Amino acid sequence: MIRQTVLGRLLLSGVLACWLGTVGCKPAAPARTEIKTEQPSADDHGHGQEQQQPAATAEGSTESHDAEVAELQPVDEGSSEQTTPDVVEPSEPVAVAETPAEEEAPGNEETPVEEEPAPAADNSQPVDDSQPAGAVQQTPAVELVVLGETDLTSGIPGEGPLTMEQIQAWLADQKNMAVLEVSLPLGLSAGTRQIKGLDQNPLTRAKIELGRQLYFDTRLSADNTVSCASCHHPDEGYAKHTQFGVGINEQEGNRNSPTSYNRILSDKQFWDGRAESLEAQAIGPIANPIEMGNTHEKAVETLAGIEGYRLQFETIFPDGVTIENVGQAIAAFERVIVTGPAPFDYYEVVRAFESQLDEEDLAEMKEDNPEKYAEYQQALEGSQEMSESARRGHELFFSDKANCTACHVGANLTDEKYHNLGVGMDVAEPDLGRFAETNEEKDRGAFKTPTIRNVALTAPYMHDGSQKTLKEVVDWYVQGGHPNPHLSDKIKKLDLTDQDKEDLVALMEACTGPFPQVEQARLPE
Repeated sequence: MIRQTVLGRLLLSGVLACWLGTVGCKPAAPARTEIKTEQPSADDHGHGQEQQQPAATAEGSTESHDAEVAELQPVDEGSSEQTTPDVVEPSEPVAVAETPAEEEAPGNEETPVEEEPAPAADNSQPVDDSQPAGAVQQTPAVELVVLGETDLTSGIPGEGPLTMEQIQAWLADQKNMAVLEVSLPLGLSAGTRQIKGLDQNPLTRAKIELGRQLYFDTRLSADNTVSCASCHHPDEGYAKHTQFGVGINEQEGNRNSPTSYNRILSDKQFWDGRAESLEAQAIGPIANPIEMGNTHEKAVETLAGIEGYRLQFETIFPDGVTIENVGQAIAAFERVIVTGPAPFDYYEVVRAFESQLDEEDLAEMKEDNPEKYAEYQQALEGSQEMSESARRGHELFFSDKANCTACHVGANLTDEKYHNLGVGMDVAEPDLGRFAETNEEKDRGAFKTPTIRNVALTAPYMHDGSQKTLKEVVDWYVQGGHPNPHLSDKIKKLDLTDQDKEDLVALMEACTGPFPQVEQARLPE
């Protein structure tokens, strides 16, 4: 057995949450997500002004990094059961804090994680004789999955365009209709309690697959040239490597395409947070005149005229092809696009072990608890790509000297709030960002904090795409942004050396984890 001193620290540490098995998000009975379908007046990436939605600001307080350990990494990424830890809470800061809860408008509260999964019967669709062939005839069970697994996004088996025979066989398989109880991969798992939207829009494999097809289908646009992936492509980090999004007829707006991954941890969408949900965001670009340039009515008509789509909608949703259901399907697909463990995450695990256990402790753990020791070895291997520069950057990132965690906190390394960094505020008529939604002075020129995860893949940066490299981004913060009356009080000049800047860039690059593989080509004939 490990020495009594180690066992004593384990019992007294109170850090059980650090090594819990991944907690699944138990979806409640589905309820229809209300989606606004007004015709937008400009680029729905936020490239112009759109009809306003009810304002709701995300407020909260940033916790110290010392308090951030309680939601570390899961022991078993495929399990939702809690296990007793064999590692104590480190005395040094090692993990990011769970993002502070947002203050939201009444009726938009975050759904708490339930102790037991909702009864499967509550999540199933009613069955009657009017359902089409391929419709579910039995109550599907609940399936436990870890997001990031390729089988959720690899599409219906086969090659070439999807045939009706393949679609019917897919829909007839009860596994594809089961409600998914999800857990998050290492790193993001600390944000399990932040999961958004599954109470209103439960996930199933069939719904995710339908959303995948719609995400890559240019037939949603007016001229059959633009899809969701056109501005949020897997090959470009689910963003776009142009300064602004590009829509039909090569039209550009005035905002950079935001990323479409890790959206399961966020409710309000776009740089200004004007879309209340991922479902609302998903259908906005369809009717935007400089993005897909279509109408919701025409898009629904097009989909209903494609037999493979019509069958899927009528099987998955009681009311078939509607624009609301288009939004639900695309949102379901986007919610399963998450970042896998990065070198940064493995490094955090190694720090957790080594801050409390010396070499003799680790040797005893190897003999007495080989499974736990194997986790330590896996973390050691994964952290090898965390360079010395990145490790120095880690110390800077979580220090007052760089002050990065004033905004970049939580499992997804973003506070989900809106800040004026001075970007674009040196022109006569600057983009006012969040202010257009709230009419609050504090929101003038404020834009949503982007995630640091996989940020190395998503250049250019800032809401206007004005920063081409991560080095330029760091330089912007070092100079204290651009002074203006509404500059965030979190933005101050930084005293960083050239080496410090390089180290921060290295840290951000080390926050890059794998995306699940996604089938891009197979669509209904």
